[in-house]
Amino acid sequence: MSDYFHSVTLDYDKCKGCTNCIKHCPVEAIRVHEGKAKIIQERCIDCGECIRACPNHAKVAVTDSLDKFSHFKYKIALPAPSFFGQFSDEINIEDILGAFLRIGFDDVYEVALAAEIVTHIVHQYLADRKYKKPLFSSACPAVLRLMQIKFPDLLNQVVPVMAPIDVAAYCAKEEAMKKTGLPYEEIGAFFISPCPAKATVVKHPLTDRISPVDGVIGVSLIYKDILKHITKDKAKEKTGPSLHKARSVGMAWGYVTGESKSVDFGTGLAVSGIHNVISLLEEIERGELKDVDFMELQACIGGCVGGPLNIQNLFVGRVKLRQMVKKYSSTTPYFQNNQLQELYEGGQFELTEPIQPRPIMVLDKDMSKALIKMERLDEITKDLPGLDCGACGSPSCHALAEDIVRGFAFDTDCVIKLRGKIKILAEELLDLAQKLPSSMSDDPAKKVSPP
Repeated sequence: MSDYFHSVTLDYDKCKGCTNCIKHCPVEAIRVHEGKAKIIQERCIDCGECIRACPNHAKVAVTDSLDKFSHFKYKIALPAPSFFGQFSDEINIEDILGAFLRIGFDDVYEVALAAEIVTHIVHQYLADRKYKKPLFSSACPAVLRLMQIKFPDLLNQVVPVMAPIDVAAYCAKEEAMKKTGLPYEEIGAFFISPCPAKATVVKHPLTDRISPVDGVIGVSLIYKDILKHITKDKAKEKTGPSLHKARSVGMAWGYVTGESKSVDFGTGLAVSGIHNVISLLEEIERGELKDVDFMELQACIGGCVGGPLNIQNLFVGRVKLRQMVKKYSSTTPYFQNNQLQELYEGGQFELTEPIQPRPIMVLDKDMSKALIKMERLDEITKDLPGLDCGACGSPSCHALAEDIVRGFAFDTDCVIKLRGKIKILAEELLDLAQKLPSSMSDDPAKKVSPP
């Protein structure tokens, strides 16, 4: 997996080896050895929990910059629905979208508009098909990566519909080709992302289908430029067609419950926070929640407004976005129902390839050797104290046992085991000290004079 791109990376110089990250990582993808953290790439799902937890800002998200513009003749910005929650509700969305044109983009296409398409397709899919309940949303790539490594048996219950980010890129490029006459490859679509997982999924899609998104720019990288141009040009008269086309149906996807309420079919359930998602998926693996039709699962607390690359506090951003959703609730639909139905029946936005599991721990390629190592792993785990304190640099005692079996750690990395061995060693030294030969003793009474 060495060639697998991860947006979440480690700034080695800033890392202090504090172990905060290993305690918060939901997939045990981080170890701390020799005073520095290490991200195990095969386990990482790019959820960004370590970015939030690191007090030294040693975990960072790598996204694209505006320098990538030079690769394309026509550039389109794809702002996420949650992006609008970073601004005061007194600022019009039209002004926010217009600022993208002033910093170098040629056009803007709201991902919220694509979310309206996905909403209709998912609703119709639930209404027309037979499926195993519950059916999971395909919108959050961090959740899908989680399912690949921890819940592979549930992957066949993911709704086979493209995420709004990809739908937006396809639609934006089709419109741009008609408008400009340029070929597809000369048009660049750039997603403005609240999270690192979307930067990863663009470079490494979940299926064999290549992503139509050409770059991902973090909200934190572009926010100041957008804000500056909104302030600078706010009083100027706007000309040309309106850039804002999305309704509240798609904009509400920016916070948790927005997607499931928009889909509006049967029994829906919305869960946010990667640790909460794991707990829920474990219940479903045990056979629970079979009466739920559709589940909206978001890795970030509060949904995309809680993304680690956002500027605003989660709660502030959610309030602002909800105010904007309410403000634009009466917007005239850009797509008519018959157009949405044609897109559904055409099937161009359905996933044709299944999402495959991604193995994360291979003890040995030889099955017989792997079984022997598995037995040893169980023995080591039972012998460890079970405190899961993280002082060893591994997130849990079981994880330390895995590392020992794979040759990445030693049992003495456990401070409890080390203390026990030091105690035994100290007792042995004391015992030996009491058994010194008389010739080496400092006690005169023990020394024998020569005849």
